[in-house]
Amino acid sequence: MANYRRNFIEGGSFCFTVNLTDRRSHLLVERIDLLRQSFRYTQSRHPFTIDAVVVLPDHLHAIWTLPSGDADYAMRWRLIKSMFSRGVERVEERSESRRLKRERGIWQRRYWEHTLRDEGDVGRHCDYIHYNPVKHGYVQSVENWPFSSFRKFVPSGLYPVDWGGVIGADQSDFGERRVR
Repeated sequence: MANYRRNFIEGGSFCFTVNLTDRRSHLLVERIDLLRQSFRYTQSRHPFTIDAVVVLPDHLHAIWTLPSGDADYAMRWRLIKSMFSRGVERVEERSESRRLKRERGIWQRRYWEHTLRDEGDVGRHCDYIHYNPVKHGYVQSVENWPFSSFRKFVPSGLYPVDWGGVIGADQSDFGERRVR
C-alpha cells in the first residue's frame, strides 16, 4: 500500500480538491442539501472553519482552518464522504477492487491537499476557488454560481460583486481583489 505524504499541521489552513469517481456526474449539485448536511454533521462533532468553498457538479474545492491542537483533516473528509455516500442510492458502477473492499464508487479515494503558507497563498487559492465555475463554463460571472462562498466575501469588501469577469478572461484581467 502506498504511503502518501500529507502535511499535518495542528491548527493549520489547507486547500482541498475532492472529486467524484464519475467526473461526468452532477451528483454534488443535485444532492447539495445532503452534502451540506454531511459538512454540518462533521463540523458539529469535529469543528473546523470553512474559509472558502465552491461545489461543482463533480468536484469541490475548499479552504479549511483546523482548531489549535488538531491536524486531522483526513478523518473529517472520511466522515463527510461516508455520510454523503450513505445518503445516496446505490446505482453507481464499482470496480472489482471496490466491491472486494465493500466500498461505494462515488468518491475518488484520494484528494488533493495544499498547506496554505501565508495570506498571499490564501488569497490566490480563494481566487482559484471562486473563479472555478467560470473556468469550467458553468456561468459567465462568479456571482451567478449558487454553490460558492463568493457572495459571503462581497459585503466585507474582499471582492467587488463583479469580480471574475467572463469566460475566457485572463486571470490578470480579474477585478482587483482587496488584500485581507
